[in-house]
Amino acid sequence: MRIIIVSGLSGSGKSVALHVLEDLGYYSVDNIPVALLPQLTDYLLADEAGGDRVAIGIDARNRADDLQMLDRQVAHLRNQGAQVEVLFLQAEEAMLIKRFGETRRRHPLAQSGDGLREAIATERSILTPVVNVADLIIDTTRTSVYELRDLVRERIASRDVHKLSILIQSFGFKHGIPADADYVFDLRCLPNPYWQPELRQETGLDKPVIDYLDSEPLADDMHDAIIAFLRDWLPRYENFSRSYLTIAVGCTGGQHRSVYMAERIARTLRSDGRDISVRHHELVRGAVGH
Repeated sequence: MRIIIVSGLSGSGKSVALHVLEDLGYYSVDNIPVALLPQLTDYLLADEAGGDRVAIGIDARNRADDLQMLDRQVAHLRNQGAQVEVLFLQAEEAMLIKRFGETRRRHPLAQSGDGLREAIATERSILTPVVNVADLIIDTTRTSVYELRDLVRERIASRDVHKLSILIQSFGFKHGIPADADYVFDLRCLPNPYWQPELRQETGLDKPVIDYLDSEPLADDMHDAIIAFLRDWLPRYENFSRSYLTIAVGCTGGQHRSVYMAERIARTLRSDGRDISVRHHELVRGAVGH
């Protein structure tokens, strides 16, 4: 049985992720007490009510003592032979406040006299044990509902459970470093196509930019150094039974160098037989910068 535990901050997209998994055929159960995880899975296995794929939502309305037990509950399920993955969704405070303001929803932990900021801070603290056991953390601060759905489909639902799922994402430093990145590589030392007037409005997906950077020896050196590093360390993550890894490559604006390098790294790792997804933060945002 494959069990995906979905948790996260209110407003970060937990319900969206659960709905996507349910649409993909997962038996979905939301807001279950952590202490009942073994009983639920035993029931599903015995009754075959949920098939062999289950998505379980866990949130901060659990008792704090129960959340502290999550790591032991996950270990117990894995010892029984279940393939268990924990997905945690988060976002920056300002974005969470904006989302609650737009939907006019009440935060589930909001108490009389407490503000939204206090409720968000309390929830972060309560969910710390879940973050500590998470296999994959996705920051949705700059992620639309449609992007999140695609990420859940590509990285989780479609993942070969026997392979390390790797996301290569480009970004722009001027927009901030992705909070969910495991590794960050800085490409700002490479020649910048932005300063070529004919390339300024192009992106790293366009042939003129690709040709420009392909002709730069520094781009080759950077690619080769990153690949050598990853080929050395990726097997060690696999030996550690890691399921997911997120690698961010950044330039100033996230339009040219980082996009080019993300695609190039992805092609090389795919040729090694790796399970690779690619995402371009700033191209999704429609940003034009350097």
